[in-house]
Order: sequence, then structure tokens, then C-alpha cells
Amino acid sequence: MRTVLRRPDFRLLFAAVLASMAAESILLLALAIWVKDLTGSDGLAGGTIFAIIAPMVLAPLVGWVVDRYPRRPFFVVANLTTAALLTPLFAVDDRADVWVIYVVAGLYGLSYITLSAALSGLIRQLVPVELLADANGVLQTVRQGLRLVGPLAGAALYAAVGGWLLVALAMTGFLTAGAVVGALRVAERPPSAGALRWPAELGAGLRHLAGEPALRRALIGYGLGSLVMGFTESLIFAYVDLGLRRDAAFVGVLVAVQGVGGLIGGLLSPAVVRRVGEVGALAAGVTIFGPAALALAYPHLWLGFVALLLAGLSLPLIMVGLHTLVQRRTPPGLLGRVAAASEALVSGPQAVSIGAGALLVGVLDYRLLFVLVGLITTAAGGYLWHGRRLSAPPARRAPTRPPLPTPRRSPENTVDHEVGVPTRRAGRR
Repeated sequence: MRTVLRRPDFRLLFAAVLASMAAESILLLALAIWVKDLTGSDGLAGGTIFAIIAPMVLAPLVGWVVDRYPRRPFFVVANLTTAALLTPLFAVDDRADVWVIYVVAGLYGLSYITLSAALSGLIRQLVPVELLADANGVLQTVRQGLRLVGPLAGAALYAAVGGWLLVALAMTGFLTAGAVVGALRVAERPPSAGALRWPAELGAGLRHLAGEPALRRALIGYGLGSLVMGFTESLIFAYVDLGLRRDAAFVGVLVAVQGVGGLIGGLLSPAVVRRVGEVGALAAGVTIFGPAALALAYPHLWLGFVALLLAGLSLPLIMVGLHTLVQRRTPPGLLGRVAAASEALVSGPQAVSIGAGALLVGVLDYRLLFVLVGLITTAAGGYLWHGRRLSAPPARRAPTRPPLPTPRRSPENTVDHEVGVPTRRAGRR
């Protein structure tokens, strides 16, 4: 990771992404808490998260728009626009204004897809192929660290001063990101006109994902795992209540342990990608989630700590493997559509899984559901591991060697350098 951080251009991008990630981490949970505070309804509070996820259905259109413009100026404008989209939140005052939060949450979800797709293309432009895993690993480490402290800080700030300060801080983060990337100098060429046809190119990202063997296996395997991984969002509350016999607030302790695992996973993920390739890293992440879920089927405090540490470790391996694979296996002019489509294909099953888990935990024993999650994710990880050779580890650049001296030719023979065998001159025996 130190190698990629020595690059001045990436350090500038890193500072910008850090500002936008910080804004995101303090905002997401606070919006749901704000709705809960105004309405007193858990269901309406959960609807805020759904409003953020719902725009994923527009991912092909978003990716097509991203691919129409140069990455750097588009990323700048998208951050500035995101800051502007938050301004209606200053008008929220009572229950009658909850619809404003929902509208802003939906627009923010649309912005999140846009920024992710543009960022993926910008990283691919700035960073050599052999350092993509390091770049993604750095960003995932920061994201996991912010997840550890950001939501708690956002909730504390909301409780202390209300939502207006959170909105102001989030806007500052996105404005800072736009300003910093605006100072970045990237040599870019406008997209070719042949790649901008409508509507034929709208589904190009999905077609590429389906046609590229490594990407296809990655999304099938991870999609299978994510259909049950979201169960744990609800199961963890039953684990704490019925298993550990502790107050629901203890979930925060387990989330903190998971965050520590995420930091470790972010630091290790580039080395794992170099060792076993992107699909191999993805397989390792999904597989590790299996024993973590199985361990949570037996309620024991220290075993739970180990399980949450493993669960946290798995997420950066999954994300770094998937993002690096998308960046390496996608033509630059198609990367916005492919990145947006892959984000939607991952987030869709997760959203279904979270909803299904919330329903099933009220009907079935949470321990049985943890066993189900463990078995399915282990099987999905095995499917991915079986295809790990579809993405060989990225090779490092070989050192430049001086050119070899030109061999002296004899009058009798010449050497055919295409095939490496001596040939007689014409007319001589």
C-alpha cells in the first residue's frame, strides 16, 4: 500500500475520497434516526435505507451517463451536485416534512451509484494495473475505519445538536472532495462517439459482465452468498437478546469488533489479491463468512467476538477482489456501465436478503438461520475458489533491460527471428 500512496496523484484522490466517505458515514444512520425521531416508527425509519437502495434499478442508465464524460470533471460535478441535493434537509422541522428526507435519501442513493462508477474509472486512469489492488485496499481500509466511528459520531451529533449540523458537515465533505479532485491533473480523452449510441449501449455493462468468464463467476458466486449474508443484519439482534441475554445496545460492541476485522481485512487484501488473484480473494472473503455465521449459532461471548472479527475481515477481501477484477477486465470506455451494473447486481440481493432476514427471524430459530447462512456462504465460496484460475494474480512490471546486440550474420546463413531457425539463402545449396 505504501507504493501507491507514494504517488502524488493518488494521494490527492485519496484525500478527496476520504472527505466524501466521512460525509457518507455520518449521514446514512443519521437520516434513519431523524425519521425515527420525527415519527416514532421503526418501519418508517427502515424505509429511509430502502429509499437509498431503490435507485439501484437505474444503474445501467447511470453507468451510461458516466461513460459519456471524462472522469475527473464528472467526479467533481457529481460531488458538488450531491452537496446541493442535501440542502432541502435544512427545511425539515416536524413529522409533515418526513417526505423531504425520503426524497433526499433517494437522490443520495442515485448520487452514490454515480460517484462509485466515476471513482472506479478515475482510479483505473491514475493507477497502474499492478497497483489497483493496493489502491482499492487503501480505500477499503479507510471505509472500514469510518464505519467503525462514523455512524456513532453521526448519531451522537444528532442527539446533541439536531440534524442541521450533520447536513452541514456532510455538505462540507462533498464540497471538499469536489475541490480537491478539481486540482488533480489527469490526461483524458473524450469518449469515442461510436460508444455513445442510445439505447443499444445502455445494457453494454450487463452484457460485458455476462460475457467475461471471471466476472460472470464472481457475480454468480457472490450473488449467491449475498442472498443470505444480509440475514445477519437482523439475526445479530436476536443473537444478543436471546443468546447472550444482553441489552440491544450491546450490538454496538459487536459492530466495533467487526470494524476492527474490517481494518485488518483492508490491510491484508492487496497481498491476498497478489497471491491468489481477484476471484481467489473474493472466494476467500465469502468462504470466511461461513464459519463466522456457524460460530454465531452457538451463543458464547468470546466465540462471538471471534466470529464478528472474521465477518469483518471478509468484507474488504470481497470488495477489493471484485472492484479490482472489474477494473482489470473492463475496457476503459465501458467501465462506468460495468461498475454501476456490478454495484446493482450486488446490492439487489443484499437488499432482498436484509428484508427476508427481518421476516424469517420472527418465524424461525435464529440459530437455524445462522447455520443456513454458514452453509450457503461456504458453498458459494467453494464455487468461487474453483474458478480462481480465471483471474491470475496481476504480474509486476519487469525491470527494463538494455537491448541485446544485433547478431552478426554469416554469408551462408540468416536467422529467421520469427521462428528462431536458420534458413539458407535463396540460390545456395
